[in-house]
Amino acid sequence: MNKQGFQWMDIAQVLLSERGVDGRIPYHPYKKWYGGHWVLSQLADIEYPKGEASLLPLREQVYEWLFSDRHQDSIQVINGLTRICASLEGNAVYYLIKLGLEDERTELLVNKLIEYQWPDGGWNCDRNPSAKNSSFMESLIPMRGLTIYGKTKKHDGALKAAKKASEIFLKRQLFLGERNGKVIKPDFVLLHYPCYWHYDILFGLKVMAEADFIDDPRCKKAIELLQSKRLPNGDFPSEGKYYKVISADKENRTSGSSLVNWGPVSKKTGNPWATRDANFVFNFLKKG
Repeated sequence: MNKQGFQWMDIAQVLLSERGVDGRIPYHPYKKWYGGHWVLSQLADIEYPKGEASLLPLREQVYEWLFSDRHQDSIQVINGLTRICASLEGNAVYYLIKLGLEDERTELLVNKLIEYQWPDGGWNCDRNPSAKNSSFMESLIPMRGLTIYGKTKKHDGALKAAKKASEIFLKRQLFLGERNGKVIKPDFVLLHYPCYWHYDILFGLKVMAEADFIDDPRCKKAIELLQSKRLPNGDFPSEGKYYKVISADKENRTSGSSLVNWGPVSKKTGNPWATRDANFVFNFLKKG
């Protein structure tokens, strides 16, 4: 097995290291970034094998949470728009399909996303009554989940909703304000791995490639910006991070703790995972 294979195996082992004898991780599924929801998300992103039965207890933890009365009560309709943190359901749909763990309940999550989609194509959990534009962070991951579900299950409704969601990003060229043409947020133009629920141009371009929208001319500026970040040796950096590394035996861990070190974080040093994702985008462009 090659070096990359050993790295993949080591990371998966660390991510799953806190499972109990019942196969569950003894934290709320959303605990950042070591709860079952995030563990499954990261396993999917590192191409963990499909259909692994030992992951079913983690799947059940996620379903129990997302279908609970408490979670459902957190979803509110304000001024005719459903305020939902749709990245939760979207991420679950993505990794359940990617890991081969889907069942009839997965389609219920898909139907929820379609039902609660905003008129502009995305989703938002902002409870400010005046909020009327979808959130980049709450719309990219649902788009990703709907894309993989629609392609895998040949579900036209999911694909139609994903295409509608793509306009949230494309009409802003993935990182620029629609009215003023300025960078929406500084973090949008920095590369990160993992992004978790955050947004940057690399994550945005990766999802556009997965959804077959990477050839849209409105992706051009983001592609050029990504290309400008290529290092002399051909690698790409992770310029920022949203996690802090902890050991598995740390008791007083805080939100944002990761059992995995995802590699160098520096504008001048390549990161293997950021490089992998950037190469995915450019390879997809070559195929087109």
